[in-house]
Amino acid sequence: MASPYRAIFAAPGAKAFSAAGFLGRMPLSMMGIGVVTMVSQLTGRYGLAGALAATIALSAAVLGPQISRLVDRYGQRRVLRPASALSIAATSGLLVSAQQGWADWTLFLFSAGVGCVPSVGSMVRARWANIYRDSPRELHTAYSAESVVDEVCFIFGPIISIGLSTAWFPEAGPLLAAGFLAVGVLWLTAQRATEPVPHPREHHTGGSALRSPGLQVLVATFVATGALFGSVDVVTVAFAEEQGHKAAASLVLAVYALGSCLAGAVFGLLHLKGPAERRWLVGVCAMALSMIPLQLVGSLGFLAVALFVAGLSIAPTMVTTMALVEQYVPRAKLTEGMTWVSTGLAVGVALGSSAAGAAVDAGGAEAGYGVSGTAGALAAAVAFLGFRRLRSASQRPVASPPPARGGTRAHGTKDRDEHDVA
Repeated sequence: MASPYRAIFAAPGAKAFSAAGFLGRMPLSMMGIGVVTMVSQLTGRYGLAGALAATIALSAAVLGPQISRLVDRYGQRRVLRPASALSIAATSGLLVSAQQGWADWTLFLFSAGVGCVPSVGSMVRARWANIYRDSPRELHTAYSAESVVDEVCFIFGPIISIGLSTAWFPEAGPLLAAGFLAVGVLWLTAQRATEPVPHPREHHTGGSALRSPGLQVLVATFVATGALFGSVDVVTVAFAEEQGHKAAASLVLAVYALGSCLAGAVFGLLHLKGPAERRWLVGVCAMALSMIPLQLVGSLGFLAVALFVAGLSIAPTMVTTMALVEQYVPRAKLTEGMTWVSTGLAVGVALGSSAAGAAVDAGGAEAGYGVSGTAGALAAAVAFLGFRRLRSASQRPVASPPPARGGTRAHGTKDRDEHDVA
């Protein structure tokens, strides 16, 4: 492990909460595709399977920020455990109703409940922000490490979920995803020393974190970016099927995630100068430009190379985005602010998947990649139009984040007490 990464994980509790976060995030990449695989195997209805996956994504987009807002007020342990229990119970209901062939409305009802899953990645990043709030370089490296963890989840999660559901029994993928959520959340919330101190209601002035102009630009841009991601996933499967190698789609998409994973690891070693807003704009534009080669794809080999290159801009852009959220959002609303970015992505993925599916049905995979290109161009346009708001939003001062429960900061200096922070 390179020395900057070794240094950040030397902080007490860092390895444990990051590992717990890895397990807790696996459902993000496993649940949707697992439900699609399960329902399509049990019923043969791909339309129903896709609609249920979209219901889970949209439910998570609606409920996720509300759960994170409660976390900021009451703490991770008090909120994450009951929220995860509800999601796991709904998953159990979905598996039973699908296996027993119950009415479709029961499937949609339970799918909406599955969306109660908390944004575990935001919880872990909030802990890193507590530890390294006065050390921008170390926090940059920590955010990069978490982006690598995200991409590792997306490399292996779909392969595990699809593989178990096809080789073992249809419900195996979603069942294992629920198990990962249970273990990850219980392990994470058992670690009280690094849990951020919650802010009571009176500290949450000004309403939702989304009222921040800078955060609004980030979320709007990431709706378009999510549409890019969602369309690429759907169209890649369709293209692989057209080439007669549908099973290879998961490997090609894994290469896409691998490009992002490697870029995130290298990005964490760099200490770049200049405004973060400018780096973010460059990253969004790079993602948009990376969609151009997809319009010319003619083989799975070319597609894999093109997606690997496209993936190189993802993790650096996400790392910079989380750093900007920390600038724009008050510390009392940091977890909620981070979750809103994930919500924008989730909404975009649902929209992009639907649009790409319709385009593929109408004109094949070539037309579907046109949706990806359009989504990338839209993301770049929104980023350009909102760039001035980002720069102006970054000028306002942001209060220091709350201390960790453990009472010491990364470099050994004592934290101020809660009264001073408030």
